[in-house]
Amino acid sequence: MDDLIFMLLLIMVGPAALLFIIGAIVRKSNKKAAKVLFILGVIYLVVSFGTCSLAF
Repeated sequence: MDDLIFMLLLIMVGPAALLFIIGAIVRKSNKKAAKVLFILGVIYLVVSFGTCSLAF
C-alpha cells in the first residue's frame, strides 16, 4: 500500500517539478517561455492535487 501512495505522489508532483526545473533553466535566455512553463507547472499541481487527492 505504501508503494501505491508513493506512486500517486510521484505522479502528482513529478511533472510539475520537471516543468519548474526546465523553466528555471530557460529563464536565462527566454523569460516569456519560462513564465509559461511556471504557469503550466502551477496549473498541473492544482489539477493533480484536485483529482489525485480523491484517490486517498
